[in-house]
Amino acid sequence: MKKIKLTIEGMHCGSCAGNIEKAIGKLEGIESVSVSAMTNKAIVQTEDSVNEGSLTNAVKQVGYRVIAIK
Repeated sequence: MKKIKLTIEGMHCGSCAGNIEKAIGKLEGIESVSVSAMTNKAIVQTEDSVNEGSLTNAVKQVGYRVIAIK
């Protein structure tokens, strides 16, 4: 299990955060995801097999951009 923090550009409201949560939550190996439009951050608990590229792609597919990963 690992914890990944994403900084996301382009969110403006709770609906934006919800769209990103749904997109990331659909990926295989995601234990939990929490996205905040106020802080522009997502905190994702994943299985070790999940790579950061798949998270970045999921965010990109719904119209936002990951600008930092920790």
